Amino acid sequence: MMSTLFVRVMERNVLAYRRMWLIFLTGFAEPVFYLLSIGIGVGSLVGSVEVPGHGSVPYETFVAPGLLAASAMNGSVFDTTFNFFFKYKYSKSFDAMLATPMETTDVAFGEMGWALSRGTLYATAFLVTMVVLGLVESPWAVLAVPAAMLIGFAFAGAGMAATTWMRSFVDFDFVGIVLVPLFLFSATFFPLSRYPDALQWVVRCTPLYQGVHLVRSLTLGDLQWSLVANVAYLAIMGLVGVRIASRRLTLLLQP
Repeated sequence: MMSTLFVRVMERNVLAYRRMWLIFLTGFAEPVFYLLSIGIGVGSLVGSVEVPGHGSVPYETFVAPGLLAASAMNGSVFDTTFNFFFKYKYSKSFDAMLATPMETTDVAFGEMGWALSRGTLYATAFLVTMVVLGLVESPWAVLAVPAAMLIGFAFAGAGMAATTWMRSFVDFDFVGIVLVPLFLFSATFFPLSRYPDALQWVVRCTPLYQGVHLVRSLTLGDLQWSLVANVAYLAIMGLVGVRIASRRLTLLLQP
C-alpha cells in the first residue's frame, strides 16, 4: 500500500539534481530548436495546413502543440528508463530506500512524481514560448500543461514497467525503436488525413497520438467530447504501467 513516503523519493531527487541545472536546460532547449527549425523554418515553405474542425492554420501553429506532446513523452520516458535503470541496477538506490519503511509502491510513485515535476517545468516553459511566438489561438491552451502532465504520466508508467525487464543498457535500443516512429508518425508534423485510410486507424490507436490530438485541440480551442477518450486512454496507460512497475520491483528487490 502506498503512503506519503513517496514524497521523500521526490525530495531525494531534488537534492541530487540541485547542482545539475544544465540538465534541465537541455530538456527545454531540444523541443524549442525543433520548433524554430522545423515549425518556423520549414513552415515558411509549407505555408498552412488544414485541421479538421478548425480550418486552415499556419504550419508552425500546427506543429508546436505536437512538439509539446512529444517533449512530454521523451522527458518522462528517458527519466523513467535510463535514470530509473541506473538507480535500480547499478547505484542500488532502491535497495537503500526499501531498507527504510518505504515500500515498492512508494518508490514507483516517487520516481513518477519526480519525472512529472520535470515534465511540468518543460511544458510550462514551452507553452510560454509558444505564447511569445504567437502560436496559441485559444485561452484553453492553459490546459495544455496538465495535458502534458497526463502524457508524461502515461509514458512514465509504461517506461518504468518496461525497464524492470531490462537486463543491460543494450536493451535500451528497443526504447528508441519505439519512440522514434511514435515521434514521427503520430500526426506530430503533418495531419492525420495525409495517411492512407487503413493506416489512419493504426495511428489513432497509438499513445502519442492521443496526447498530440489532446494538446493540439486545446491550443486551437477545438473542444470535443471525444477528448475524454484521449484523457481516459492516457490515464489508464499510466495507472497500469505504475502498477506493473511496483509489482515487478517487489519481485526483484524484496526477498
